[in-house]
Amino acid sequence: MKLRILVTAIVLLVLGAAAWGTMRFIRISAPRSATAQLPVTRVKRGRVVIAVTARGELQGGNSEMLIAPMTGVDSMPVTFLREPGELIKAGDVVVQFDTTQQEYNLREAQADFAEAQQQVIQAQATAKATDEEDQYQVQSTDSDVKLAELEVRRNPLLPAITARQNDLALDAARNRYRQALQDFTNKKATAQAAIAIQDAALNKAKVTVDTNQRIIDSMTLKAKTSGYVNIQPNTFTNMMYWGQSMLPFQLGDIVRPGAAVAQIPDFNSWEINANVGELDRGHLAQGQKVSFSVVALPGKTFSGRVKAIGGTTGSPWERHFECRITVEQPVPELRPGMTCNLVITVDTMNNVTWLPSQALFESDGRPFVYLKTANGFMPHDVKLVRRSESQAVVTGVSEGEIVAMSNPDQQNKTEAGRQNAMKALPQ
Repeated sequence: MKLRILVTAIVLLVLGAAAWGTMRFIRISAPRSATAQLPVTRVKRGRVVIAVTARGELQGGNSEMLIAPMTGVDSMPVTFLREPGELIKAGDVVVQFDTTQQEYNLREAQADFAEAQQQVIQAQATAKATDEEDQYQVQSTDSDVKLAELEVRRNPLLPAITARQNDLALDAARNRYRQALQDFTNKKATAQAAIAIQDAALNKAKVTVDTNQRIIDSMTLKAKTSGYVNIQPNTFTNMMYWGQSMLPFQLGDIVRPGAAVAQIPDFNSWEINANVGELDRGHLAQGQKVSFSVVALPGKTFSGRVKAIGGTTGSPWERHFECRITVEQPVPELRPGMTCNLVITVDTMNNVTWLPSQALFESDGRPFVYLKTANGFMPHDVKLVRRSESQAVVTGVSEGEIVAMSNPDQQNKTEAGRQNAMKALPQ
């Protein structure tokens, strides 16, 4: 029994010593084995294709946006809505809103218009009757004047008193005639003013009818161009229920006036909005051919041309500029927001020396590489001929020479820091 305990103790002691030795060996040898190798590459000679690659988003160049009309109400229920992605033609109905209130307003306006028409007819009839009555009065007084004048002609043959009475009768007849003429003019002006007022009321009622009819017509949104329906998010509902995902409009939803309900992209004016690195700006120009693929349509390649180049934006460590590209010969499968991978071939250079762009460094506008020599990697000046995101065409180095892909000094500092950290570990 004692012998078995002794053997067990010896075995445990040996295993412990072996484990301690292994850990000691790992700690001592770790700095040497953990030494990171400096990445290097060889200078090559051959054909270099300078190409700019980028990723962009597909957009409709002249998209038609269908907006909910201003109807004088706060909200409008949707009574008809096309399915998302449905193909339509110019003139097809895309969205229809509930017009119950507007149709009621139209009927009231039509009733007011009909009443205004009758008021105009009544005013015209009254004016005509008054005009005829006044004309009769004028003619009657005129006849009285003529009769009085005939009586005055007999005055030389009549007594003085009778002659005087004839003169007074003539003056009275003439006064009645002048008063009848004045009344005729005044009443005619009054009648014309009354007709004008009723005409104004009639025009106002007609404008109200036309306005209500236009509002009803505007509540039916039709497509002006052929394309497909892209239903917009219902931002009003998502504001009411905070945190809800941006769901598109659906049948029965409430729409605010001025809200964008649907979009119809134009098949003939697709564009790609891409952000290209600042380094490649000098390679691009308007009119350059572009080849691109759509992530959602694998196996298909499309072509386009550079339309416009915008200004440089972004943080100092990630500068880029906007580039808009027109799509040539689009297909109906394209949709706004699709991701596109772009390749813009700028130039093709044959029999040139080149190296990866990561191996080219710059200091104070002076390009150089870290060339491998007998004394290690040393800075070596080169002349930059052309550069893309992945390749740099240079002169000043020969084919097959080895250059570093990162700064050797920085690599040495990093390695020294690692070794010091390992030495600081307890032994």
